[in-house]
Amino acid sequence: MHGEYKVPGGKLIVVDLDIVDGSMQRVTLSGDFFLEPVEALDWMAAAIEGLPVTTPAETIAERVRTAAAAAELLGITPEGVAEAVRRATQGDVP
Repeated sequence: MHGEYKVPGGKLIVVDLDIVDGSMQRVTLSGDFFLEPVEALDWMAAAIEGLPVTTPAETIAERVRTAAAAAELLGITPEGVAEAVRRATQGDVP
């Protein structure tokens, strides 16, 4: 499944994932944003991996925020990542 979200005044976040037995699996994040260190992409994806598809956006954002606490995110927010995840799980690609 695929979801995209452009942060207002920021950058595009792209989420690709599979849904297996009601949970998010094989989560990948990409887009035209910057972050440091680059490993933070993996940290954020791991924070989402295995969550039920019914997980509220607020919970996803908090998990992403915690996972990326040691990273500098430029042009994206944890809430933006959560919105891209929501769009992927609900099929809301603009």
